[in-house]
Amino acid sequence: MVTPLSIPSPPYEFQGIELGIFDIKTYALCILVGIVVAALLTSRRLTKRGAEPGVIIDIALWAVVFGILGARIWHVATHPADYFFVEGRNLIDTLYNIVAIWEGGNAIFGSLVGGAFGIWIASRTTGLRFWSIADALAPGLLFAQAIGRLGNWFNHELFGQPTDLPWGLEIEYSNSAYPIGLAEGTLFHPTFLYEILWNVFGAVLILLIERQWRLQWGKVIALYLIWYGSGRIWFESIRVDPSEVIFGLRSNVWGAILAVALGVIIWIVQTRRHPGIEPGPYRPGKEWVAPGKAVDSVYTASDFEHGDDAESPSDPAKGEGAGAGRPPATSGSASRP
Repeated sequence: MVTPLSIPSPPYEFQGIELGIFDIKTYALCILVGIVVAALLTSRRLTKRGAEPGVIIDIALWAVVFGILGARIWHVATHPADYFFVEGRNLIDTLYNIVAIWEGGNAIFGSLVGGAFGIWIASRTTGLRFWSIADALAPGLLFAQAIGRLGNWFNHELFGQPTDLPWGLEIEYSNSAYPIGLAEGTLFHPTFLYEILWNVFGAVLILLIERQWRLQWGKVIALYLIWYGSGRIWFESIRVDPSEVIFGLRSNVWGAILAVALGVIIWIVQTRRHPGIEPGPYRPGKEWVAPGKAVDSVYTASDFEHGDDAESPSDPAKGEGAGAGRPPATSGSASRP
């Protein structure tokens, strides 16, 4: 039964705007806004560390394309009954439905895998460290995912189990995803709202932790994976939309568990491999030099790096650590075109 504090679903006409031959989906706009927000925040964080202004464009081109491909592949793989061996559907129709990403069907865990591959390519082409890019991106990812979840609200989709809580989500009885056997007017958990709040709070928390402990070398993205995966384990467990079940758990619950496990592994491995401080966002010899800045031919980044390519955490003023008593190094030898 609808209560005064329940959350209504938007009218169906809010799901898109028709401009001539173009049908602009609100869900797509939410995703695009999220991408822009993540790109702007990531760009600011990278340039603040010394990366070339505008390098985020080079990164985004790879990350977004592979992120979209990964999202679609993951979705199709975890919903095979929707795409393969459908009665009355020929091979051409099957292929169309597989590639028709504009009709919906994206999985965030697939986008993370694909996006990570795109970032790796971008790190090769720009000279930036993979972990520097990943760490800079982590908070923006959470903000982007929070914005993107608004699209589920506009689409009346991916809601949770029935609830008698006053903030339950109103879903029309005619919705094809409405669970069979439930009475009209049943309220559902607004999982889109839960994830928005979880992601925004997580982004702020990670920024505060990063600043307090000066996290680098992949530890920020590790925190992201642990935080986001932990939330998704619960969100996915209470959703009612169809999904492939593997060993009693929804496929995306397994994806969330793997995200948490990967975050823990990255944290442990990177802490052991890189106990020091990142000397900069670029790999040695790939540094970008701002126009007009001279290059120090005597002292280079390699003078204060050791073994694991990290700056010694020792205090130079006390004469300890690599590079003690020497002036700080400037960036590398040439500007990247």
